[in-house]
Amino acid sequence: MPRPEQLLHTRVWRGGTDGQFQSYDVPRQESQTVLDVVTWIQRRVDPSLAYRFACRVGMCGSCAMTVNGLPRWTCRTHVARVAPDDRLEIAPLANLPIVRDLVVDMREFFDKWREAKGQFVPTATRHDPIARVCPDSPARRAADAAIQCIGCAVCYASCDVVAWNPKYLGPAALNRAWTLVRDERDGERRQRLSAVVGDAGCHACHTHTLCTERCPMHLSPTTSIAGLKRAAAIAALRGEL
Repeated sequence: MPRPEQLLHTRVWRGGTDGQFQSYDVPRQESQTVLDVVTWIQRRVDPSLAYRFACRVGMCGSCAMTVNGLPRWTCRTHVARVAPDDRLEIAPLANLPIVRDLVVDMREFFDKWREAKGQFVPTATRHDPIARVCPDSPARRAADAAIQCIGCAVCYASCDVVAWNPKYLGPAALNRAWTLVRDERDGERRQRLSAVVGDAGCHACHTHTLCTERCPMHLSPTTSIAGLKRAAAIAALRGEL
């Protein structure tokens, strides 16, 4: 006799902030990812389901969603790892406005990068000699350890402080600020430290480390924020802030 088809009992958030979960039974497959599940529902059952994805290989971060209560990249999250009981719940990322279904509005996330002065400001022009940066310097190593963030907002969705204080700049913006504070070629170190020391800045972090635990890139925003706290304290003692 043929083996009965194994089904994955899936609840997917539909609608906006006032929406609700809708149930779907999805055929379970070998090496199936959560993104595969969402795609199957959209292509086979309900083409109106809204969600984001791009690369499908863990390079862009655009497919981040809340899976069984935790923010994850759905393209790299295998069903076998998160749904051993054949039950799956998929929702949009927390701490961000819902546009529709599994799509969130990322504007405030990136606005906070701007507020934290997350843009490199050069001190040289194209006519100057190429800057030589020693890769073994403490400042360069500190920047390199945090520079691979791709802006997926998993850390932001994980952060309890963002949930309590929507004005908090968040782990990703502060992590970006730290990489620039440690970049000897940048020309706005003092202004950047001033931007991240307010009530919504680095000192608002409670060091719960959820951002570090859940970062798909294995970065440590907690370490970066601690670095900003130290740098800001030293700058204040020197009268630079």
